[in-house]
Amino acid sequence: MKPSTPGRFVPYINLGILMVLVAALGLVYWYAWRPLPQRSGVIEAPVSRPVTVSFDALGEPHIRADHQEDALVAQGYVTAQDRLWQMDALRRLAGGDLAEIVGPPALESDRESRRMRLRRVAEAAYLNLPPADRAVLAAYARGVNAYIATHRTNLPVEFTLLGYQPRPWSAVDSILIGLHMFRTLTTTWRDELAKRTMARAGDARKVDFLFPVRAGDEVHPGSNAWVVAGSRTASGRPLLSNDMHLEYALPGVWYMTHLQAPGLDVAGVALPGTPGVIVGHNQHIAWGITNLQFDVQDLYIEKLNERTGQYLYQGRVEQARPEREVIRVKGRPPVELLVWVTRHGPLFVTEGGDRMVLRWVAEDPAIFQYPILEYDRAQNWQQFAAALSRFPGPGSNFVYADTDGNIGYHAVGKLPKRRGYSGDVPVDGSSGTFDWDGYIPFDQLPSAFNPPRGLIVSSNQNPFPPDYPYPVSGNFAPPARSRQIFDLLSTRKDWHAGQMLAIQTDIYSAPMKYLADQVAAAYQKRRAPGPELDQAVAFLRAWNGQMGKDQAAPFLATLLYQHVRTAVAESASPGNGAAYDSRLAPAVVNQLLRDRPAGWFDDYDAMLLRALADAVEEGGRIQGRDLNHWRYGAYWKVTINHPILHAVPVLGPYFDIGTVPMSGSATTVKQTTRQLAPSMRMDADLGNWEQSLLNIQIGQSGQILSRHYKDQWADYYNGRSYPMQFGSITAKNTLEFRPAR
Repeated sequence: MKPSTPGRFVPYINLGILMVLVAALGLVYWYAWRPLPQRSGVIEAPVSRPVTVSFDALGEPHIRADHQEDALVAQGYVTAQDRLWQMDALRRLAGGDLAEIVGPPALESDRESRRMRLRRVAEAAYLNLPPADRAVLAAYARGVNAYIATHRTNLPVEFTLLGYQPRPWSAVDSILIGLHMFRTLTTTWRDELAKRTMARAGDARKVDFLFPVRAGDEVHPGSNAWVVAGSRTASGRPLLSNDMHLEYALPGVWYMTHLQAPGLDVAGVALPGTPGVIVGHNQHIAWGITNLQFDVQDLYIEKLNERTGQYLYQGRVEQARPEREVIRVKGRPPVELLVWVTRHGPLFVTEGGDRMVLRWVAEDPAIFQYPILEYDRAQNWQQFAAALSRFPGPGSNFVYADTDGNIGYHAVGKLPKRRGYSGDVPVDGSSGTFDWDGYIPFDQLPSAFNPPRGLIVSSNQNPFPPDYPYPVSGNFAPPARSRQIFDLLSTRKDWHAGQMLAIQTDIYSAPMKYLADQVAAAYQKRRAPGPELDQAVAFLRAWNGQMGKDQAAPFLATLLYQHVRTAVAESASPGNGAAYDSRLAPAVVNQLLRDRPAGWFDDYDAMLLRALADAVEEGGRIQGRDLNHWRYGAYWKVTINHPILHAVPVLGPYFDIGTVPMSGSATTVKQTTRQLAPSMRMDADLGNWEQSLLNIQIGQSGQILSRHYKDQWADYYNGRSYPMQFGSITAKNTLEFRPAR
């Protein structure tokens, strides 16, 4: 009998490998390739007349319809093709339904959404909408549902991996996504608790200094958006730029869209799950948005009995309304939650025995309107401002330009009128002393139209004048970014759209440069012992303030700032220094070093040198003792993970981005942190729309095998952009929607 040889089994092994590969390819085809968006051909849809969608090289849909509602139906459909799972996840996040599909890790998030009552607020808001706004949301929902109904068996792969089917879309879901953005941009209650904790443990006067509402040298009006008048441009017509700073996400926050119908021709970026264009331009005007940062949340300390729901208000007993919530949790029994709702809002947090309810502008369903399509159609400043007057929030800065040469700015949103307090710490709810007096009238909000300097710059700084008639509170940004933009724009009068990218990607940090100079000067004066610090000071002294990823000095300056900030906070509230991270902290630190008031430090230079030594020691632990090998980007880096596919073994990281080194900082025009960055960049040319530029952060599609899944990331990362097709469209594919028979 002949002994067996390994070679006899090679064909069987190869066959087995081939069968596994074929099976794997079959699974990939069935679950990831088959659901890819349809870009050509004909689709029957709930439209009244045929609608044409031309997709350009970036996958942006250019939608042409004979009726506005048909254009919105098509917008809902094509957005769902690319972003349905993102849309579903966002409505679940806002509504408190994430644990139903991902299990216990999302339970705390769901509890917070339920305590904030977002779905209940959205349902009540829908009932208060004007009929025209309801029609806009309903048309979009019909398009989303047409996609869902025809793709139950070939949905995006996330639905397969999580094992569930999406429920139909509704107008309430679009409102929910709007409320999610509202919450993202206006949550300040944690800041109120932090300030109260620091004040209780330290010097209240100093703590107030740590949390100012202005830095004293803001460029008015106030976020990263700007307008340059025609007197400062090569074409003689205005330029408008906008880059909104939001948290990293994969897919990204925005979806590029172009809508054409009678009376409507608008292009820009849309928020998936909501109709219309949020930021962009039409044939006559362009606009950009940034967060106003005004405080629209207050915590009220209530004398409330959690067993009965009774509480005191102005000396009498009132009954809170009980709302019972049931949170479904994948793989676990449902979780029940009781929320007591008082006249000020829902019981939200208990700290130190104090029961606090949250009052939030967005809780008022009477304010909610949907003016997006109205300002998408506006043809001049008067029409645009009329649409903005209906804008409920989040509080925003709108910058504006038109083809007639006008430029403008308006703060918008429902902002509470407080009496006798600013809302920066929790207040007594039982007295009635701190109730709101309605909202600040729209015509009293900060605005500007054709300012003499021909520049409007906005970068989240405080736009309210010192003598504003109402109390102002908010987590406004230091004026460093707005000042840098203003200074750069003031250097010439022949700007064109392409040059705006250089400003949007500028990485000079004035606060960090000032701190570095102060430390170098202190070292020079004191000649402090420790020759190991000589190299560090040499780096700081030679540094030009650029927060470049390949340099050592920005890394050292960042660590230095963190230690100085902690020292400042410790002086105000011992034991709480590490918890202090106000947005205005860089301006606070700079002001203290400029003025050096008594009572904070016996010796400011000694404090700076201690911080320097600590920064060098910390940097050595992180990147080694040789500063020549330090790199800012090795510390200031980001990873953007796919929320579901990241966990897939072997293949998961292919669908992520990173880890990548970043340049910029929280105080540079190119604002970057480990959590957020510019989510898009638009540069609109009012003299020639075809010279406008637009790019989003990652890509148009959330479908993982789409060519547009992350095809924009490399250009975004390197500060490049793309022509914003508007009048002349180069179509790569054309899709037609026809009325269902």
